Amino acid sequence: MSLVELGRYDRNLANIIVGRLDSEGIDAIAFDGGASIADGSYLLIPVRVMVDDEDVDAAKAIVDAAQF
Repeated sequence: MSLVELGRYDRNLANIIVGRLDSEGIDAIAFDGGASIADGSYLLIPVRVMVDDEDVDAAKAIVDAAQF
């Protein structure tokens, strides 16, 4: 088991995707959400959504079907 990157999204969408995946039973986490918050550029830095490598195909299917 290891984490793999599902994709990079804006901060709000990344958190929505994490919530959606969690509701489907897929553990997900958003990385880099607080990056550069001190200088005000945190909205410009994409947030990585990470999932277990065994769940990546199912997670991609959920994100694609949702058309975020």
